[in-house]
Amino acid sequence: MASVPHCPASDLLRSSSSYVNGVPLHSLGKSRIVPARRGSAVVFARIKKGKKHDYPRPDEIDPNAKGGHLGYLSQFKPLKEKPKMVTLPFEKPLLDLEKKMMEVRKMADQTGLDFSDQIITMETKYQQAQKYLYTHLTPIQRVNIARHPNRPTFLDHVLSITDKFVELHGDRGGYDDPAIVTGIGSIAGRTYMFIGQQKGRNTKENIQRNFGMPTPHGYRKALRMMNYADHHGFPIITFIDTPGAYADLKSEELGQGEAIAHNLRAMFSLKVPIITFVIGEGGSGGALAIGCANKIFMLENAVFYVASPEACAAILWKSAKAAPKAAEKLKITATELCKLKIADGVIPEPLGGAHADPSWTSQQIKTAVIEAMNELLAMDTTKLLQHRMLKFRSIGGFLEGEPVDPSKKSNMKKREKQSNKRKSSLMIMIWKKNLKG
Repeated sequence: MASVPHCPASDLLRSSSSYVNGVPLHSLGKSRIVPARRGSAVVFARIKKGKKHDYPRPDEIDPNAKGGHLGYLSQFKPLKEKPKMVTLPFEKPLLDLEKKMMEVRKMADQTGLDFSDQIITMETKYQQAQKYLYTHLTPIQRVNIARHPNRPTFLDHVLSITDKFVELHGDRGGYDDPAIVTGIGSIAGRTYMFIGQQKGRNTKENIQRNFGMPTPHGYRKALRMMNYADHHGFPIITFIDTPGAYADLKSEELGQGEAIAHNLRAMFSLKVPIITFVIGEGGSGGALAIGCANKIFMLENAVFYVASPEACAAILWKSAKAAPKAAEKLKITATELCKLKIADGVIPEPLGGAHADPSWTSQQIKTAVIEAMNELLAMDTTKLLQHRMLKFRSIGGFLEGEPVDPSKKSNMKKREKQSNKRKSSLMIMIWKKNLKG
């Protein structure tokens, strides 16, 4: 045992966070402490060595790093393993052609024979088949591409198109919902507020991000950042990629509907330009909660719907197998929504989908951002708000008095009368049979 080290009486009597019972803390870690034995109790103290804090700031930061010197704060890091190749059901013919080409090349290497003509012919056939397949996609096939596991996410695009990006967290009322990511970034010297729904790139990330389905805290975080951007005059860019808002019991208790409705109301009063990009699937009110923009752009293979094709098929046809039919009837693809004036433009994707060349797709988004913002920033506040209001007021409009094809006309009342006549005649026949019996 060691006695109290010699120190001034004022140090022993001092009471602060740096002392325990008048004993300096630096002496606690060295030995067990025994005060003077005369008329005093013995005090034993043993301090364990604590773990070193893992601070997020690294020792050396590159000021010229992509995304700026604060990029190390983001939880979005490059994947250590390359994502596995996923082949969709309608892509199997292309995969078979690719395997045949590999077999021919392997045979040429093993035998030393010249198969260059056959390889060139097969490559030409492959390119033609690929071009035809991806230019004649059905709506349900586009849904499958929009849900592709390797499709670029919101943060993939943002980190690719911005010069600097700093992520902002929290709704200041609950917790930080990882399904919605917000942050400030710059493109060509102009500062923007970025808000987007973030899916995972693998199973672990999907669980962490809740498969891109936000809770009320996520929508309130988005609203806080929109108000922040409005206050500082930053234009807002939102990215939609969600199957819908998270509809569990806890979210409903916390006011999921109220949070979405509050966002819808607030977005129409923001005095800064708003642009929305649908980069994957946009499901119902969960997507619209960050989608009330002056301009809405959709990637070529993105979809935007009120209900998923599977849900619609289960309701109308009592079977999810009717999803292809439901996808066609719902009019959910980019080209169809442009015809309905819901979307304002279609951003092209490379053959095979955005995951075939993510950087090229991101550059197409960047070009659309610059062009659209140049147009919207030229408007004054009154015109900007009116532009946003008129866009949504015109959705769902129809023309009265237009000539209609006679084959499409149908008189429901006549059909009802005919069905009623059949029912009454059938009832009379049954009644006569009963009388004879």
